[in-house]
Amino acid sequence: MTQAVHVVGVSMIPFTKPGASEDYPQMGATAARLALTDAGIAYPLVDQAYVGYVFGDSTAGQAAVYGVGLTGIPIINVNNNCATGSTALFLARQAVASGAADCVLALGFEQMVPGPLKSGWADRPSPMRRFLDAMGSDQGAAPEAPRAAQFFGAAARAYMAEYGIAASTFARISVKARQHAARNPLAVFRQPVTLDEVMASPSVFDPLTRLQCCPPTCGAAAAIVCSEDFARKHGLDRRVRIAAQAMTTDGASTFDSHDMRKLVGADMARAAAAKVYQAAGVGPEDIDVVELHDCFTANELISYESLGLTPDGTAEKFILDGDNTYGGRVVTNPSGGLLSKGHPLGATGLAQCAELTWQLRGQAEQRQVEGARLALQHNLGLGGACVVTLYERMDA
Repeated sequence: MTQAVHVVGVSMIPFTKPGASEDYPQMGATAARLALTDAGIAYPLVDQAYVGYVFGDSTAGQAAVYGVGLTGIPIINVNNNCATGSTALFLARQAVASGAADCVLALGFEQMVPGPLKSGWADRPSPMRRFLDAMGSDQGAAPEAPRAAQFFGAAARAYMAEYGIAASTFARISVKARQHAARNPLAVFRQPVTLDEVMASPSVFDPLTRLQCCPPTCGAAAAIVCSEDFARKHGLDRRVRIAAQAMTTDGASTFDSHDMRKLVGADMARAAAAKVYQAAGVGPEDIDVVELHDCFTANELISYESLGLTPDGTAEKFILDGDNTYGGRVVTNPSGGLLSKGHPLGATGLAQCAELTWQLRGQAEQRQVEGARLALQHNLGLGGACVVTLYERMDA
């Protein structure tokens, strides 16, 4: 980074089940306006916009941002699977850090349909073909099960085979997620569940049950990032700074290791986290609060170790000791995470940014992590991309 980048405005509209939301242009415009209001600036001060979505036609970003204003700025559309929102943030941060822009909008939205994720194109090669072939050769395919659940369920099996943990350990993550979501008025599923209820819910792909899989949802979120000089000039809130950020894609180990955990991004996450810790001069032991990509309970457990929150092979103890929640070592997904808050693909990374910004400002109300000063965000997309971002609370 050549200059400091501050997050001065954030927003997240309540996520909803498919069919219950407004159309994406309205959701996106609302989220953008709310972030601008939170920042305390008018849209004409924004130099660029990066807009993320997965299921939508080209220039859907313009359709959303035009609802805020027509200023002629560059609007760049972003699609990086489930890491789309944080990829938009990554690009916005780069633009400001490099001096190419002073103030940038990062926006993400998704208008989804019920049911498992499906490809939108049947007449051309799938970008997931290599991943599907690798999964098929390593464990075989189960056509009756949702594709994403097969990937992450197989990763859970690989972890269980190496470390001998109980299947119920994964289910405990869902119990924790709902406990956190009960404090979040923006979460879709706020009703607490018991371990027995999670384990008894219908099997999706062993060991994952339905309550261990994130729901498809619709929604939008946004962030305004700017330079320190811009923030000072306009009297903006400079308490939250992006201390470090890294984006990685797949390396050879994804396919050569024949390890389903690596096929779903464990090494991408490990590499991105290592770069962030090195750049910021901190370690995982310094982190107070984390929003990580819990599309399935299996990925949350695997990510504990990829992010260095607990040593390899100790995730079960980390969970059983309550070190992943309030009163433990590091609060993970105080928002309720994707499991409870919902996962509108393009919006997820920016909703994570909003939650961590609120935490560092001390505005998270009932779910506030007391004294939070360092917050870590992890957003992952198969295919693949991983963005890890470290936020720091600055003295006023």
